[in-house]
Amino acid sequence: MNLIESLQLHFGYEPLQKIDPNTQTVADADPANPSSLGQAAIPVVLIGLNRYTASDEGATFVLNAPEPVDWINVIYASDAGEVTTRVAAYASMELPATYKRMNEIAAKAVMLVQHEAGTDNPELNVKKVMESQVHNVLTYLPASLHLGNILDDTTLDDRTHKMEGPISSIMQAISSGFNNADEDERKNKTQ
Repeated sequence: MNLIESLQLHFGYEPLQKIDPNTQTVADADPANPSSLGQAAIPVVLIGLNRYTASDEGATFVLNAPEPVDWINVIYASDAGEVTTRVAAYASMELPATYKRMNEIAAKAVMLVQHEAGTDNPELNVKKVMESQVHNVLTYLPASLHLGNILDDTTLDDRTHKMEGPISSIMQAISSGFNNADEDERKNKTQ
């Protein structure tokens, strides 16, 4: 499953454009294009959802969420306003309309993830589904949003995550190994 493509098709956006790792922009970006909202909102929602479902509590909530849910507030918490403001600015849209559409995108993404997770160990499957999407999502995330600055995660804005090919795959694997080692170290310190 490709969440980017599924969401793009569901909401009727033109196909999202991959970010050029050299310029960190979309080659033919046109803020007046209605698809510019999809270009920013879909990757932002999916990155937030991935971070949220990384915890057991988040994965469980996604599986058992009541209707309706203010997903942007849930997945971004205190950063929801800043994230929405940046997406609205990127898409040249009003804040309330942007927030509403981002919530609609998140609700559809949750529905797709729930379906993909199945019934056998669904919490773990939610995490696996979301983690399997991260590299693809990052290739579409506009660097001008500076999402990594908001979330204090420099890997989100890093050029190497937007590159594709054998060399970049090796670099990403090395980076992932270091990130996992850092996370294990943090867990050991808190125990």
